[in-house]
Amino acid sequence: MSESRSVPLYCPYCGEEDLRPSEAGHGAWECHACARVFTVRFTGLLSKAVTR
Repeated sequence: MSESRSVPLYCPYCGEEDLRPSEAGHGAWECHACARVFTVRFTGLLSKAVTR
């Protein structure tokens, strides 16, 4: 498993790209546009592939 952080491209709340890693914990990011802190976390894999 990789020890590096997943880098979000934009804030899931306001859509801005002014994000910085937060000291709140592993995977936490701060949005300096809307002042929210959120986390990015890997939950798991689907047991079956999704087909479209």
